[in-house]
Amino acid sequence: MLGGMIAVFVGGLGFGVYALTDGGAAADERPSARADHKNVKTGPLSATEVRAASARFLTAWQQGKVTEAADATNNAPAATALLTGIAKDARLKGVTLIPGAATGAKVPFSVKATVSYDKLSKPLMYGSSLTVVRRAGDGEPRVDWHSSVVQPDLQDGDTLVTGASGTPPVKALDRDGGELTAAKYPSLGPVLDGLREKYGKTAGGKAGIELRVVRGKAAQKAELSDKTLVALSQGTPGTVRTTLNPSLQSAAEQQVGKQAKASVVVVRPSTGEILAVANSGHGFNVAFQGSLAPGSTMKIVTSTMLFEKKLITPDASHPCPKTFKLAGWTFHNDDNSEIKKGTFRQSFGASCNNAFIDFAPKLSDSDLTKEAQQVYGLGMDNWAIGVPSFDGAVPVQSGAQMGASLIGQGAVRMNPLNMASVSATVVSGSFHQPYLVAPSVDNRTLAKAARTMSAKTQSQLKDVMRFTADYGTAAKAMAGMSGDYGAKTGSAEVDGQKKPNGWFTAYKGDLAAAGVVQAGGHGGDTAGPIVAALLKMGG
Repeated sequence: MLGGMIAVFVGGLGFGVYALTDGGAAADERPSARADHKNVKTGPLSATEVRAASARFLTAWQQGKVTEAADATNNAPAATALLTGIAKDARLKGVTLIPGAATGAKVPFSVKATVSYDKLSKPLMYGSSLTVVRRAGDGEPRVDWHSSVVQPDLQDGDTLVTGASGTPPVKALDRDGGELTAAKYPSLGPVLDGLREKYGKTAGGKAGIELRVVRGKAAQKAELSDKTLVALSQGTPGTVRTTLNPSLQSAAEQQVGKQAKASVVVVRPSTGEILAVANSGHGFNVAFQGSLAPGSTMKIVTSTMLFEKKLITPDASHPCPKTFKLAGWTFHNDDNSEIKKGTFRQSFGASCNNAFIDFAPKLSDSDLTKEAQQVYGLGMDNWAIGVPSFDGAVPVQSGAQMGASLIGQGAVRMNPLNMASVSATVVSGSFHQPYLVAPSVDNRTLAKAARTMSAKTQSQLKDVMRFTADYGTAAKAMAGMSGDYGAKTGSAEVDGQKKPNGWFTAYKGDLAAAGVVQAGGHGGDTAGPIVAALLKMGG
């Protein structure tokens, strides 16, 4: 239950009688209302309104008064459902809520409680926050309801449950047999959750007793895994071996830590094995599940299509105009640059947009979609890497939107896993679906591409990517590289974002990698050094 020990705090938000009754300061704030006219409160919330509304909610929740707490929000039905479920299923005792100082309408608070199940118990402590808003209709101050108010890991529709976990724990191992933990590799938190969800019931473990986040329909649709908050008994873990390389994984963690919102993936082209995955943010796994415009890194796929259709060759003369008009849109190059006399190789190396968009009139609306699916295995929604992932999207577009797709903008969506696979496909000449857990572990079927690129097309792609790594936009990051290598940069514009997302994908020998730094700027300067550092390690 949520009741039990109750503490009243006079400091912080100043929980007092006035916040819990109809009189005092809270009542003085209310506008008068006549029978023939209903006043609606408007304007910014006062500090008194924020204090009173948050105090009413927190005090009622702490006292286990679910109806009163829900009435203090702007969505009483949803609040009632979650708070009732917590009281029944989470098995929290001695709930104590300690408010902090408000910042405008946002109020932080800490939660202390004891999780109890039979003879087992453990303390629970975490921080959360709420925001006070004016309720639609009457403008009364209410807590803006979201499940994350109760616990930050909750998505709307999730709940908290204490009991025998539905899924036994797993001990995840790297390719050499070493244990993978979130303490050692912080980026792997969501990956380890995904491994447990996928393999917990088949890896031979025994479930423990836990307080965990149980995902609702919305979070399941987003492929978020259940999350353990407190383990009262550990159970017996089963064992799952992954393809991760411990040296590359450690290096990847260090590299993304140098940039905010950075993500990277390293794969082995000859097999599809995922050797490293890291994100500077340790919550949502952007590297595997992100859905972002890939910018000019998509020009690898576009070039594959152009080479196969014999519309261009690397050394063919192909100027890149400063602007190009297509279906009422005017496309510009970065910094309004142009290449008046040059080859397609030079336009690829300089990432000159209009050298690609000007092919649009010669293409069918579905050509890029077919190329992405049939050669690179992208956008088919059938990758099975061992944990939740997004395998890209290249929808059929027409007119100007089709032109935007050619340069990785518009409706095209990718993540570092997808773009690492693109470079890996160039290296091997055929698509090998990336995987984190060998398919032999659970006899799952890996995705297949319909066809392979020709040896000539592969040679042309490696030509332009090598040129980009030596003389083009990737040259600075790839300096000092040796052997067989190539690269492509990208800068993807995002509405409402001052700087573009910086992308970089490259290969060296039997390694391929891709990274993105969200709002980082040019890919060669941000994601490039991350990717290049990992490729130089070998592995």
